[in-house]
Amino acid sequence: MGNQSSVPDDGEKKHCFISHEPLSLDELVKQVSDPSCGAITTFSGTTRDNFEGKKVVHLEYEAYEPMALKEMDRILQDVLDGKCGAGIRRVACAHRLGVVPLAEASVLIAVASEHRPEGFDACRYIIDTLKARVPIWKKEIYADGETWKANKEWDPTHT
Repeated sequence: MGNQSSVPDDGEKKHCFISHEPLSLDELVKQVSDPSCGAITTFSGTTRDNFEGKKVVHLEYEAYEPMALKEMDRILQDVLDGKCGAGIRRVACAHRLGVVPLAEASVLIAVASEHRPEGFDACRYIIDTLKARVPIWKKEIYADGETWKANKEWDPTHT
C-alpha cells in the first residue's frame, strides 16, 4: 500500500494503516486470512460523485496521524477482545489521506471470523466507531466549491 504509517501488529492479529497512496482490498484481505476462519468480511468506503445534489470532484483527507493510528489500533483491539463476539480472529483497517478520486477507496476494513454474523457486526462497529473517534477530517471538493465535512457520528468529547 505504498507510502504509509502503521501501528505494530499484535502477533499478526490486527493491522492498521494510514496511507497517502491508493488502498488495496486484496492486500488487506491477505493480512487477515486465517485457515481457522470460515468468513472474511470486508467494507470499502469509496468516493461517490454527488452529495445533496452537488457534483463531487474528489475528496481530501487530513489527519493527526499518530493519534489516528493509536485510536484505530484501540478500535481493532476492542473487536479482538470480544466487543462483537468471540469468533473474531484477525482484523485490519486502512485509511487513505490526501486526494481520493471518484470511485476510489478512502477506508477499507477486513475481518476474519469463525462465522459471518460476528464478521458483519465487527465491520459495522469498526466503521461507525472510526467515524466517531478517529481524528481524520474530510474536505469535499465540488464542481462549484468545497467544504470541510464533519462526521455525523463524531464525538468531540471522546477521550
